[in-house]
Amino acid sequence: MPKNLVLRAAAITAATALVLIGAAGSASAHVTVSSPDAKPGGYAKLVFRVPSESDTASTTKLVVNLPKDKPFASVSPQVKDGWKVVKTTEKLAQPVKVGDVTLTEAITSVTWTAAAGGVPPNAFDEFGLSVGRIPEGVDSLSFPAVQTYSDGEVVKWEQIAKDAADKPEHPAPSLKLTTAITTVAATSEDEGGSSDTLARVLGGAGLLLGLVGLGLGLRAGRTRKVTP
Repeated sequence: MPKNLVLRAAAITAATALVLIGAAGSASAHVTVSSPDAKPGGYAKLVFRVPSESDTASTTKLVVNLPKDKPFASVSPQVKDGWKVVKTTEKLAQPVKVGDVTLTEAITSVTWTAAAGGVPPNAFDEFGLSVGRIPEGVDSLSFPAVQTYSDGEVVKWEQIAKDAADKPEHPAPSLKLTTAITTVAATSEDEGGSSDTLARVLGGAGLLLGLVGLGLGLRAGRTRKVTP
């Protein structure tokens, strides 16, 4: 079995897996939130992905509601060409301490309104927020959102899943925090085994891809032999 054939099969398998993962993610065209750097106690960039699920209407307005029970001391919205952005501040029911600051009021929502155009039909755009500090002691944060279309349709993304099996029709954008991952990484470092753990994970992944690639290569070889 030529070595390059095995490597090529493994590469194709890995690429196919990534494509399938991406396709599964894009199939649920909801308003979602993600972050490249959110960690409890720190500052983070939140990215809200907004698809226009219409063949004829554009998204012209987006309202993102921020947690009132876990308010942010700092909220800086992304400035986007062609969009007006407004922050809404409300007085809190009771003071909340965030780090060294005690908040009596906080920014509770951010609204982007298109000056013209908006997000075209069957397209998407992203809206960013820089926030902090990320609250500690929670596994996730929900950001109920309201999406308005150019034809007047309003979609409220505000349903909270009751459990992992619950799949609401209009789920609120939810950000999973890295509390558990951070704890595991810290424990591994303390025990001096972080590098070894990473090596085992990468090695296992490489072995799995190699075995899959080998199987594909053998099948291809047998097919060529029996072809007249």
